[in-house]
Amino acid sequence: MTAPTGPAQALVRTFTQRFSCTPRGARLARQLALVELHDWGIPESTALSADAGLLVAELAANAVTHGRVPGRDFEVRMTLLEGVLRVEVSDARGDRRPVVRPHGYQAESGYGLRIVDAVAEDWGVMDRLIGKTVWAELGRRAAAVARMRQMVAGGEIDFSGRDTPRVGDPLPVPR
Repeated sequence: MTAPTGPAQALVRTFTQRFSCTPRGARLARQLALVELHDWGIPESTALSADAGLLVAELAANAVTHGRVPGRDFEVRMTLLEGVLRVEVSDARGDRRPVVRPHGYQAESGYGLRIVDAVAEDWGVMDRLIGKTVWAELGRRAAAVARMRQMVAGGEIDFSGRDTPRVGDPLPVPR
């Protein structure tokens, strides 16, 4: 019997949990997210774990503060696929969508979305049947670097005889 020769299967990890729409629920969301990341092999001492914990904390706090509907919970979903971690926080208020304010804007409250904007490689808002989902992604750059190294090691990319590229080199062309 031979092994299948098709495309490699990517390992996908998913965590989904609903929390009470209270400050305590937001704290618990961050703590459980960090525990889940640790179970996935991303220890709490890593930058990815710290950034993910910060994103969950800020997005959950926003859901509790601005997206609360009495009697409704908020939901946290984390998905890890090929080195990209996507954090999603959903709440029941679709009418209040987050906006990043320009620097110098005098806000009545904190700077949560500026933090999300600074930490996440990408983020946005999606509608859902009831409410909205605010999502943020981490690790895309790290995944791209790993793929580039893999292509160099496999001979798919040629740097004209040099072992490593230098700043200012043209982009490599796959063969």
